[in-house]
Amino acid sequence: MNQPKQTKKVEIYTTTYCPYCVKAKALLTKKGISYTEVLVDDEIKKQAMIERTGGARSVPQIFVEGELLAGGCDGLFERDAKGELAAILGIVS
Repeated sequence: MNQPKQTKKVEIYTTTYCPYCVKAKALLTKKGISYTEVLVDDEIKKQAMIERTGGARSVPQIFVEGELLAGGCDGLFERDAKGELAAILGIVS
């Protein structure tokens, strides 16, 4: 049986105290999605996230192949509920 293969790079900006970050990472992990986590634990990383998102200050901020997945945690779960997440994240069988 072939395991699904991820073809796109996923990055997620998080903090240690954000329950939405925990939920987003749990969904990605449940789906077998590997990701790079950027812990926004200092002003430099926070500023980099804000610049990269065009001004968003909330976490999580999720990028797929360098493009912002709008809606953060809510957008991630919404796309999963619609069955769109596999295509967005580049999951192929």
